[in-house]
Amino acid sequence: MKRPPVLARAVARSLVPFGGSRAAQLVPQARLAGPMPWVIAIMVALTTVAAAGGLALSNLAQSARGELSGAATVQVVEPLKAERDRQARAAETALAALPEVASIRLVPEGELDSLLEPWLGSEADGTVAVPVPALIDVELHGPADGARLAKLRTALSGVAPAARVDAQSTWLRPVFSAIRSLQYLAIALVVLLALTSAAAVLLAARSALGSNRGTIEIVHLLGGTDAQIARIFQRSIAFDAAAGGAVGLALGMGAIFVLGGQFAALGSGMVAGGGLGPVDWFLIAAIPLAGVAIAMLTARLTVLGALRKML
Repeated sequence: MKRPPVLARAVARSLVPFGGSRAAQLVPQARLAGPMPWVIAIMVALTTVAAAGGLALSNLAQSARGELSGAATVQVVEPLKAERDRQARAAETALAALPEVASIRLVPEGELDSLLEPWLGSEADGTVAVPVPALIDVELHGPADGARLAKLRTALSGVAPAARVDAQSTWLRPVFSAIRSLQYLAIALVVLLALTSAAAVLLAARSALGSNRGTIEIVHLLGGTDAQIARIFQRSIAFDAAAGGAVGLALGMGAIFVLGGQFAALGSGMVAGGGLGPVDWFLIAAIPLAGVAIAMLTARLTVLGALRKML
């Protein structure tokens, strides 16, 4: 049976992707009224927080490694105070003569006592003070690798036999390992949330196809192609994803600012190195766009696959 040309042209015009409200009538849905925009909003908000956390941890680790890459610590472990002070002064003089050393700082005893007082107590409260090693902070020209540390140990072996040389980054190696694990967790959460969003779009597209099956069959009989029908569903999902993404980004940014204020109140120099830069904010702002792209691609593939099976 031949299709009426006038009716076929009318249907074709209604299936144009940007042909106005008639195309969207195939998939009637009020914006922000159904569950899909809110599901996407929740997913985008969680993804924003997870991505911001991963980027902040990456910045924190890079900042800490940069600050500690050339830092070393010399400990003079000697129980007798007079001998400990003599070896500390001798070590300071020997280190100053090395070309690898950029700066030296002998940590004052009062500063060490104040740092250890919460755990070891002080002489003022009647407790017996534990002998504390003398500490010398050393900044090197270049990273504190094994070769440079070996030169420091050789220079100190004769004048300060009780001295121990360590790279400051070695002390924080467990911290760096924990940060790396948290980064992997943040990446896994972002991937998982993206897959969950795609699954939600897939279910929504299949539901819309099922509820409009009769209309789709009529459109096919009147000359509508699978690609035209898929574009209509794709456009409807894109509107939902864009609306939900905007709401989710606003919620996620609010959570980021609240958490950032809480961490900034700690007053820790290491935490301060985990601030977000312009590139990080650009990546976070691109999350809703990525969500829209994933939703549109998922909707298109889902509809095209279902239409092939339907006919």
